[in-house]
Amino acid sequence: MSDHPPLTLETSEQLVTCRDTSTGLRAVIAIDDTTLGPGLGGIRYRPYRDMWAAAEEAQRLASAMTLKNAMAGVPFGGAKSVVLHDGTPPRGRDALFEQFGRFIARLGGTYVPGVDMGTSPHDLQTVGSAGTEVSCTDVDPSPWTALGVYHSIVAAAGQHLGADGVAGVRVLVQGVGHVGGRLAELLTEAGAHVTVSDVDAARATSLAQRLGAATIAPDRVVSTPADVFAPCATARVITHDNIATLPVRIVAGGANDTLEDDRCADELDARGILYVPDFVANGGGVIHVQAMREGWDEARTTEAIARIGERVTQLILRSRAEGTTPLQAALATARDVVAAAR
Repeated sequence: MSDHPPLTLETSEQLVTCRDTSTGLRAVIAIDDTTLGPGLGGIRYRPYRDMWAAAEEAQRLASAMTLKNAMAGVPFGGAKSVVLHDGTPPRGRDALFEQFGRFIARLGGTYVPGVDMGTSPHDLQTVGSAGTEVSCTDVDPSPWTALGVYHSIVAAAGQHLGADGVAGVRVLVQGVGHVGGRLAELLTEAGAHVTVSDVDAARATSLAQRLGAATIAPDRVVSTPADVFAPCATARVITHDNIATLPVRIVAGGANDTLEDDRCADELDARGILYVPDFVANGGGVIHVQAMREGWDEARTTEAIARIGERVTQLILRSRAEGTTPLQAALATARDVVAAAR
């Protein structure tokens, strides 16, 4: 008998495992829902315990992409893929991703991949060379994701702190890679008091010195007081174990899958901490994908992403009116969008 729990296959429209011994490829593609259009979602490249763990994460992230794309108002369903990082590929990285592109091409356009943790625009170019449509090949969407998170924080601070903008607001940014680093810049430019943290201490220190920000060690992130905690790195940073002592008033960041599970949103609400659902806050990247496909100019793209802040305000107001949490309001809104299309 297997030691693994059964996968919840009924949560995905399609779940595909991929293996190629010559390139060392092992991967999983999860297509969650294509009601609104082909499944759009990034390719994640990182180590996993085994294929079961990879499949579970792919499904969970694909489900979040359905919600994100519905809330962002783009004509895509939700999907995600993960490529297992098993060390140096025997024929090189390009051969690995070109082979993965061949597997994606077999799906006939139902999955449109983009960049995610561990992958780059170059990787997506390589995937696309195998004959499949891809996004994020020329422009990194991360700065646009950061812009959407910034507007989410501004909206949340206005509704929950009574602030006019973020001037003087204390914001702790966890993870200062492409998204978190740009978010820290935007917040600093707007007058926020920014503290940054990253597992790469040199990267955090360099950014902090340039911005005049403070730094803290990664193991102090969930114990450092702030008005806003902006997770932009690892998943499931908010857990049942740390909520009781979490010294912040707002959680809003660019990371996917911020909560250990949805029940954490209720516990945060009980403590008076406003949680902005991650799939709403970090929707700027998928809006940028749509902008690139339709040829929007920068002004129109910027305006569309700024409306994420308006959506956050609407969710907060809806949750107050209905006596729910912003997460429950966002889930209901996204499901309404999908149901109307269905």
